[in-house]
Amino acid sequence: MSHAYRFACLIMAGTIAVAACDQPTPTASVPSTSITDNAAETPELGFTRELGGPLAAITSTERHQFFRGSVVFNTVFTPATGLGPLFNGVSCAACHNTPVVGGSGTPIETHQTAFHSGSCDDLEPLGGQVIQDSVTPALRAALGITKEPLLPEATGTGHRTTPSLLGFGLLEAVPDSVILSHADPDDRDHDGVAGRASIMADGRVGRFGRKANAATLEEFQSGAFIYEMGITNPLEPDEQTIRGAALPAGVDPTADPELSQGDLDATTVFTELLAPPAPARFTLLTAAGRGTFTRIGCASCHLPSLPTGSSGSRAVRNTVVHAYTDLLLHDMGAGLADICLGQATPSEFRTEPLMGLRFRSRFLHDGRAGTIAEAIRLHGGEGSGARDRFTSLSGRERDSLLRFLRSL
Repeated sequence: MSHAYRFACLIMAGTIAVAACDQPTPTASVPSTSITDNAAETPELGFTRELGGPLAAITSTERHQFFRGSVVFNTVFTPATGLGPLFNGVSCAACHNTPVVGGSGTPIETHQTAFHSGSCDDLEPLGGQVIQDSVTPALRAALGITKEPLLPEATGTGHRTTPSLLGFGLLEAVPDSVILSHADPDDRDHDGVAGRASIMADGRVGRFGRKANAATLEEFQSGAFIYEMGITNPLEPDEQTIRGAALPAGVDPTADPELSQGDLDATTVFTELLAPPAPARFTLLTAAGRGTFTRIGCASCHLPSLPTGSSGSRAVRNTVVHAYTDLLLHDMGAGLADICLGQATPSEFRTEPLMGLRFRSRFLHDGRAGTIAEAIRLHGGEGSGARDRFTSLSGRERDSLLRFLRSL
């Protein structure tokens, strides 16, 4: 068994501690990715059964890429291996680690954009919409800063929690046509819910990110490498800047791109093949709560299931994902509004998937809600009808609904 394969196995078995985002940067590099596929050992590790493992029915080639991608996902980068000079975390797993690697996390980031006359400016020429909270020692010495300064040109500032990636490959496999079939931008049925698709410049439907500004996991992943860790890659070859100015000479010693196409591909496969968390066992109370969930209108946006299409890996092909989302943008009202991004206005957000909800301790896009009930009460705009019906429930009905949501 190779060293890299053993390392990947340890990761997936959950025995490697994950670095916290605010810990000092240790020295490490991407481990060797010459991984020998060994199917005989897979059953012992329970990869298709345990949280954080891959989907069932993956091929040996996909298993190889999954292991390689897990190594890259867990790699702690340093300035010598490409980290920064501006960054939020030192590895993917440093933030995506709850309840397992690939899940959600506790860090909360700051994002800024500008919205003028219905048009969104992501402020990319000034450094982009993500305001990095850390800098490398070389950049600190050169400019005397400890984080990226806020942008006075911004009209909106928002905060973002770390989303879970578990099961996202199934969401990627949902055909655009399915998402579009649920859109009702003019509220033709007069139910108060008017979701619309986020349409990319090339006509594809955006589905990842709180504002649905990425159509594929590869785009989402490559953006995370550059915005969260300052790791350039084939899709994002340019370093971040501070107010558009070139970085001082010598602060970025690693040649670009700092991540190879092979490692980007493997990391994308890792996220594409992560299995969704299975819900807890249903009881009579949770079954009653599921009925209430539909009756009061929560399922109008949080669709219990979506079908996947006929293309892609056999592990995601022609199945159903119980994600509780329609992947559409909905206007959630002025109370939750923060930044625009892509096609989304400040008050529009893509419906948050609820699979794995029981593993979260903070709720809504910015973590402002400490309980599920509080998150529901903060819904506005298109969510206000369901919110009002929730507050009108009897104590028993509300309890069963919350028990159902905590079982997901």
